[in-house]
Amino acid sequence: MTHVVSESCIKCKYTDCVDVCPVDCFREGPNMLVIDPDECIDCAVCIPECPANAIYAEEDMPADQLAFIKLNVELARAEGWKSITKRKPALPDADDWKDVMPKIQLLER
Repeated sequence: MTHVVSESCIKCKYTDCVDVCPVDCFREGPNMLVIDPDECIDCAVCIPECPANAIYAEEDMPADQLAFIKLNVELARAEGWKSITKRKPALPDADDWKDVMPKIQLLER
């Protein structure tokens, strides 16, 4: 199994999770992060680090977030989505967006 970044990350892109990842499995897009399932070792250390509560074990994904399993795979392999290995500031208005749902329509690929 792997871990998955859900919709809650969109327009936030907190990178606290990146600092604790022992295998550098996070990929960065314009306004969210995803987890590369081929790199994730299912250690779960990233889950409690996310201020937006956006990371789930694949088997624990809420029903309304299941599409993000495939989306993480797709975007982790997409051109322009590069590995991120160091923490950086969240998006400027991340705290305003943290609890807003739905926001899939705001995803920038």
